[in-house]
Amino acid sequence: MNKSIKAAQGGFTLIELIVVIVILGILAATALPKFASLSGEARLASLNAAKGSLSATSAMTHGKYLVAPSATISVEGTDVTMNTTSGYPSTANANQARALAAAAGLSTNDYTVYTTGGSGTRPTVVAGQFAVVPNSIINTATAAKCFVLYTSSTTANTPPTITVGSPTNPTAVKDCE
Repeated sequence: MNKSIKAAQGGFTLIELIVVIVILGILAATALPKFASLSGEARLASLNAAKGSLSATSAMTHGKYLVAPSATISVEGTDVTMNTTSGYPSTANANQARALAAAAGLSTNDYTVYTTGGSGTRPTVVAGQFAVVPNSIINTATAAKCFVLYTSSTTANTPPTITVGSPTNPTAVKDCE
């Protein structure tokens, strides 16, 4: 007289599992492209920060130069060579460009400074300019399009030009993303 009662088995039905898989697929398809482009957006934000840092350091040294004209201005323990014609930092050679980048807090662990030349994997830089490229893209085609370009001033009290990407092709910035 002992009848065994079958316990109801718990679990998901096949339809419920398919619905969950479809929902996860839709979420993955819409979210993945957003997360995939985050590295480019982070790189662009880093370059904009480097541009701001160079701009602030240039303006600060110019202010110091106006108060007490000197061939070199010390910033954060780094001597920045000044252009006595413009009153802004000089970037006539590689050492001066690297000193300005160091004074701006652009670490060699994060950025590489290019002072001349250019190729398929480097930005084109001419005399009086230097380019700052994130180390994460060095020796890639992206490095030739994704950089901060500092162009020295040669006219009295005229600030330098600092751009992200090529000054002749402003849409190239989108190549960082």
